[in-house]
This record gives sequence, structure tokens and C-alpha cells, in this order.
Amino acid sequence: MNLSAVSKKLWCVHKLLILLLTPLLLLPLVFTLPEKEGRCLYVVILMAVYWCTEALPLAVTAMLPVCLFPTLGILPSKKVCPQYFLETNFLFLSGLVMASSIEEWGLHRRIALKVLTIVGVKPAWLILGMMLTSSFLSMWLSNTATTAMMLPIATAILESLFGDLETLKEKCKEHQEPDNEVLNGPSSVKLHSLPSEHTEKQMLSIEGPDVEEQSDQRSVEEIRTESAYQMKVWKGFLICIPYAASIGGTATLTGTAPNLILIGQLKSYFPDCDAINFGSWFAFAFPLMLIFLFVGWLWIAFLHGGLNTRLCITRSDHRAAAEVRARTMIEDDYKKLGPINFAEGAISFFFVMFAVLLFTRDPKFVPGWSVFFKKGYVSDAVTGVIIVSILFFFPSQKPSLSWWLDPQASNTPYVPLLSWKKAQDSVPWNIILLLGGGFAMAKGCEEVSVFQQDLLLLGPALTICCQVQGRLAAPLPMMHLELHHPIRALSLTRRL
Repeated sequence: MNLSAVSKKLWCVHKLLILLLTPLLLLPLVFTLPEKEGRCLYVVILMAVYWCTEALPLAVTAMLPVCLFPTLGILPSKKVCPQYFLETNFLFLSGLVMASSIEEWGLHRRIALKVLTIVGVKPAWLILGMMLTSSFLSMWLSNTATTAMMLPIATAILESLFGDLETLKEKCKEHQEPDNEVLNGPSSVKLHSLPSEHTEKQMLSIEGPDVEEQSDQRSVEEIRTESAYQMKVWKGFLICIPYAASIGGTATLTGTAPNLILIGQLKSYFPDCDAINFGSWFAFAFPLMLIFLFVGWLWIAFLHGGLNTRLCITRSDHRAAAEVRARTMIEDDYKKLGPINFAEGAISFFFVMFAVLLFTRDPKFVPGWSVFFKKGYVSDAVTGVIIVSILFFFPSQKPSLSWWLDPQASNTPYVPLLSWKKAQDSVPWNIILLLGGGFAMAKGCEEVSVFQQDLLLLGPALTICCQVQGRLAAPLPMMHLELHHPIRALSLTRRL
């Protein structure tokens, strides 16, 4: 058996090898360091390795403190388990449930299509429109949920501009052959209408009866240039959505999980401190988010969206015709949505109320609505749970008084804005466990006072891991150290 075959075999079982060998290789920490510190450091590094390599599913790794901290004598179970559902977790869960209701009634499609009708259909402006929509939604919903909702819309728009992606790839391959000088026949590009249903599965299927065939007779060089341009736009249009979602998530506390981890850690050390809340974070982060979003749009549009001078000069009639068709198609699909129905209006109302209540709970410069309750008893988690609870019983159709007075009316039960089955299927529960695992890890480190120099070498490694790993899993082991040790030093200084 040659070396290549052995390496392939090892790669097939590399996760199992990491799973089994890492605990053995880390055992010296348990015996060379002080008892509790060494054991806690052992668990932290073990979880960091498992998280960054995904030897175990991320959520399963997050649950390791439940079994390891009590068995190793670091922290009793009654102190570990409550860390998995702190008020920070409830606030994040509220955002995920709100995202489910928006997806259920297709409100994100209406917002996206409206923005695109305003900004126009030139590739650079389409990218701007998608980035604005994605960043706005990601301010209130999770980055993952926003990206999952927006990508089908982007795919449909791209297919209306350039046809099917596989057809475009085949066209690029065909015309890369040097022997072909002219087209043997007319090229055809299928243009499909945006899907008008609400479900994402139907969005992904861009089939419909209205298919136009556009034929042209162009040279191989023209076809090659146009196909390369279309592929660049396609790439830029798709990558702008996750980029915008990541940027937009920084503007609010509920936008991304690392923001909530920071707040959770601050509350664990300063329970009575409310210096950082939803409003103060927004005032600090929103202007920065706009700057980063603008710079990101300029860069993506320059590389992929036709903002550079060469692509602007080489604008073709074929490209202009495609943009006209795309504009017509987007406007038609927006008109097909019709006026806002009762369910969409209700979701919009609760969405706005969710944001307003978070802003006005304690805006600092004026008294907020929390002054009507006992000080320290009401948090942002209370707001989130109240709003999303209403979604499960508020009717999705306008109530009618005539229904009560008409004995012949249908007696079918009303449908709420959101069902528990929908929320259960669409909410990524593993993220809640990830948050809890980070808080449990921090609680264990706090209990045994792990020294900063013990984990100093993890910093550069985890910084690199953040580039290829989720920004929630990789920084969790270091988040506690960034807060715990300056606070410890400050407390010691005050005592002196």
C-alpha cells in the first residue's frame, strides 16, 4: 500500500483519531499543573480542539462541561446546567423565532424585491440592494437565518438575468476551446420568473410557464467575454449576501451570537451593571456597520459588479437587454405579491415593536419604559419572549364579527402567525447549546481562577481558526480570558 492510499485512509478516520488522541495528548496538563487549574485547562483545550476540528458536532462538544466539570471536581452539576439557559440565550432564541415567522409569511421577499425595484438592476446596484436588505435583516435576525432566506431570492434574480447556472458553466467550457471561431448555431438563454410562493423550497425551483428564448449570433470572443462577465457577477451577487449579513449583525446585540456572549460575560461579573444595552450598543456599532458595508460594497462591486472602468466601457446591447428584462421581471414579481395582507402586516407590526421596545427599555439619555417595573427585574429577554409568544396565538387572518353572527360560516379553527412545529423545524437549536457551552466553560474558569499565561498560546491559534471556523465556536475559549483577568487585576488593585 503506497503513501497516497495510507493518507486517504487516515483522512477518512481523521475525526475519530482527533477524538481519541486529543484527550490522551492533553493528559500531562492534569498532572503537571495545580489540581483544579490543570483539570479546567484540560477541559478548555479539549473543547477548543473539538470545536475547531469538528471532531464532534459543535452542539455535542458544547455539552461536555455538563459531564466533565462535575466528574473532574471542577464545578458541581447544579452550577453547570443553569448556564445553558441564561437570559442571553432567551434573547437570542427570540430573534431566531422572529426569523421563523418572517420566513413563514415571505416578508423578507417583499422587502428584498421592493429594495431592488428602487436601486435598479445594474449588477453593482443589484449587489447594493441585496447587501442593504441582508444587513438590515441581519441586524435583528441571526446571520445564518438571513443568508438562508436571501440566497434563494438572489439565485432567482441571477437566473432571470443570465439563465441557469449549469448552462452558463457549460457555455464557458464550450467556448474556451481555441478551435471554435464562430458559433455553429444561435445560443439560447432561458429566463425564468421569480417564484411567487412563500416557501424556500419553492423559491429554489425556478421553473415556470413563462420562458423566453433569446437568440443571437456572436463571435467566440464575444461569447467568452460575456460568459466570464456573467460568472463574475454571479459570484459577486452570491458572496455579497453572507458578507452583508456578517457586517449587519454587528450593529445590534441580537444580530450575532458573539455580541450576546460578551453581554452574558459582563452580566456574570457585574450583575447590576447595565452600561451596555441594546440602545447604547446600537449607537456605537451602527455607524461603524454602515462604513464597513459601504467599503464592502465598493470592493465586491469593483471586483464582480462592473464598477471598474473597463467593464463600464465594454457594456453590450445584449447585457442592456438582459437588464431591461430583469427590471420588468422584478417589478412584475413584486406586483404579483399584491398589497400587504393581514399576516404580513401583523408580522411587520410585531417586528417593529420588537425593535422599538428593545431601544426604549433604557435609552440612558431619557428614562425608558423599564422604570415602571422594579429596578433590575426587566431585561431585553423579557421583551423578546413577550413578542414571540404573541406570534403563537395571534391570528393570521383578519378577525370578522360576521363570523360570530353567521351560523352557516365555516367552523375551521383559526391559524396563528406561527406554529410551534414551524418554529421547532426552523430554529437552529444547536446555537443555543453553543452559547450555553461557552457560558459553562467561563463559569468553570471563573471558579478555579485559571491563569491567563496558561492559555496564552491559544490566542494566535484560535485567531486563525476564526478565519475558517464559525465565529461562535472558535472564540469561546478566549472570551472568558479577555474579561476575567483584567477584572481580577482591577479588583486586586481596589483592595490594595
